[in-house]
Amino acid sequence: MALSSGGARGLAHIGAIEELEARGYHISSVAGSSMGALIGGVYAAGKLQEFREWMKTVDRKKMLELTDFSLSLNHLVKGKRIIEAIMAFVPDIAIEDLPIPYCAVAADLMTGREAVFRKGSLFKAIRASISLPSFYEPVQRNDMVLIDGGVINPIPLNRVKRHPGDLLVGVDVSGHDYKGQWEKMRRLTEWQKKDKSLTSKILDKLIPDNLEFNYYTVLSRTSSLMIRQNSILMAKLMNPDMLIDIQMSRYGGFDYDKSEKLIAIGRQKASQTISKFEDSNT
Repeated sequence: MALSSGGARGLAHIGAIEELEARGYHISSVAGSSMGALIGGVYAAGKLQEFREWMKTVDRKKMLELTDFSLSLNHLVKGKRIIEAIMAFVPDIAIEDLPIPYCAVAADLMTGREAVFRKGSLFKAIRASISLPSFYEPVQRNDMVLIDGGVINPIPLNRVKRHPGDLLVGVDVSGHDYKGQWEKMRRLTEWQKKDKSLTSKILDKLIPDNLEFNYYTVLSRTSSLMIRQNSILMAKLMNPDMLIDIQMSRYGGFDYDKSEKLIAIGRQKASQTISKFEDSNT
């Protein structure tokens, strides 16, 4: 099983895993990039339910508490505090000692190549894989400077350890329903035009018509589009038996306080994909 990058949207991986198991599928190995590496690692360590319960406690206030800001010029957040919080209920373990094969993918800034972790500290591998460029501090290891694995291999289907007869399953949360996002923005704009209240008038002055295309949204969408294209190409190359493709219009990469809603989306999409797969193989 391969789990993609996608920030908070990666919480949908939990729902996909739960649905697969509920339908009688056994996950025998897992590979992940970024948030997929985190969810996959927690699952491989047998602590997915504990992680889900902990995520229920994460609100905006707790997110701020877990953000250890840095004064560095190449990153905003150190990333140590969030790892320590998870390690409080998921003890670190050597990857080679996990009950099932696991690997995490990061990208090496020095060479432009993948760094694939199949042994050593689980949480060092996860920390390297989630190093979102310019946000989390890059991880220096030997001669490598490691950043988010999603930059180079957002859904590492080619890194899953397989045996004859195994199904290859991918869960991809890298996609965005841009049409849906645009429609929501259009409705908001229409509401602002029709609403004559003082609140609407104030919002109309504060929020420009082209909010959807400011510097941040353009850069963020450009990055997302490149990552999405890489994930599509990987899926075409590896042709997984099941690809649970989860595109969202409402939730973004930092909506960690919406865990249960994201998990529910993952479970619903997984159910649809599994049913289609099973119907086509009967």
